[in-house]
Amino acid sequence: MSFTYYLLQLIVYGLALLPFRVLYLLADVMYVLLYHVLSYRKKVVMSNLRASFPEKSEQELKKICKDFYHYLCDMFLETFKTLTISKEAMVKRCAFTPETIALFNQLAEEGKSVILVMGHKGNWEWAGNSFSILLKQQLYVIYHPLSNKNMDALMYKMRTRFGTKLYAMQDTFREMVKNRKEINATAFIADQSPQPATAHWTTFLNQDTPVFKGTEKIAQKMNYPIVYVAVNKVKRGYYSVEASMLIEAPTTLAEGEITDIHTKQLERDIIAQPSTWLWSHRRWKHKRQPQPQEEAVASI
Repeated sequence: MSFTYYLLQLIVYGLALLPFRVLYLLADVMYVLLYHVLSYRKKVVMSNLRASFPEKSEQELKKICKDFYHYLCDMFLETFKTLTISKEAMVKRCAFTPETIALFNQLAEEGKSVILVMGHKGNWEWAGNSFSILLKQQLYVIYHPLSNKNMDALMYKMRTRFGTKLYAMQDTFREMVKNRKEINATAFIADQSPQPATAHWTTFLNQDTPVFKGTEKIAQKMNYPIVYVAVNKVKRGYYSVEASMLIEAPTTLAEGEITDIHTKQLERDIIAQPSTWLWSHRRWKHKRQPQPQEEAVASI
């Protein structure tokens, strides 16, 4: 390991050792820096909000924007806290509802592995930690290895501390097949931006949006039930995780149906609590290319 990695560890562990009260004071300072001084991706955030909520006033959108930046700063530092937080504090601050625990216990008793689908909403990192502490299934999370090896090693340590295991995105299906005799849960965060040519296109937050087909395709190939997971903010530093059975028999649905169903569910959750979704992500950077028949109609 390089000197840079050890220096990075020292800084991150220093942050992780801070009491939550001090950590959130630091988050407040970060908010002022990102929002008021640097205006970090503020144009992207406001553009996304205006397109997603055309019915809202500019004042309402600015309020969501400010709340989002507060949430973003909190979540950034909360993620580092994973390195030092106790199991007891973790499940208290990111609690699973009794109904959610009962659902996963039932699935484990039935010997069923599942696919989890969720979005970049709430503290999804903490949700994975609490899952691995509370539930019987081995949790696998799909991730993109970071180009910075030092940061990648640190993030790997944070995400696996409580027993979660990771699949590199390109290895997901092969690894799932290899582990098919194990009772497990594989988490897909399905609101990223795929290449438009290979995506399923749907309407999401009032916009033409490409969505990864991977969740749908793998669920049908493995014939695993799909459970939707929502991470809702209760108050500062506390989240509630609710899961519901979305699709029990994925092989019975037509192409695109599964993708539409989980995308619509995420849309409902974002509308209910808009400030806790990752608005700084350039979600709509791709545009759908017209199909040959569309081009023909347009030329008439």
